[in-house]
Formats: sequence, structure tokens, C-alpha cells
Amino acid sequence: MAKRILQIVESAYRATLEEQDDTVVWIVQAMKGAGAAQALLLRGNAVNYAARGQDASGLAFGDKRQTQPPRVEADLTRLVGEGVTVGYVAEDAAERGLAAADLIEGVKAVRARDLPATLEQYDQVWHW
Repeated sequence: MAKRILQIVESAYRATLEEQDDTVVWIVQAMKGAGAAQALLLRGNAVNYAARGQDASGLAFGDKRQTQPPRVEADLTRLVGEGVTVGYVAEDAAERGLAAADLIEGVKAVRARDLPATLEQYDQVWHW
């Protein structure tokens, strides 16, 4: 049986300018495509990834315009559609003013006090 791997993203927007996506979200999708049992948990500032309506299309640094902006919301929606469990720490979302209705469909809230039990469900936990 394949090992179940939980990827926890806490450092938000890592490499989203250079790579046009979050590297961990990308690797979850790639590993899922290769047959690995993957799940994703957003915590800290990374809970913002699940917010609806993100649009970085106007991003520019001086004269340098980002022509391939990150679409993390779409990436997460695709993961959910592929059957990947995508969760977020409820208290982290609340601290940032995000209610469940503000988040994309299909992401699951995990209360901080339930994190130990959640982590126990996986063979490996990778924290980024």
C-alpha cells in the first residue's frame, strides 16, 4: 500500500513569482499524478491560498510586469477535483479574517486542537 503523505504549507507564496505557482502545491499535484497518496494542509499565512477571487494579473515591479501570474486558487480547486484532501487550520483562517464562505469549495477546516489526530492519519508529514 502506498504511504499516505500530508504536505503542510505554512510559508505562503514561496516562488509564486518565479514559478507561477506554489512549489508545494505543484509537487502535490505531480506526486498525485504519479500515484502517491497525497493530502495538503494550509496553515499560517498559507490559508490565504484558499481564498476565493484571488487575482494577481496586475502584478508588476517597476517596468517588469508578471505576464504569468500565480493562480493558486485554481490550482487548489483542481487538486480538490482530483480527490486530494485539502484542509486548512480554522483558527489561522479566522485570525486573517477569512470565514468558511470566503474559501473555495471543497477545502476542509481542521481545528488546531485536532492537529495531532490529523497528523496521525499519515505515514509521512512534510512541513514547508
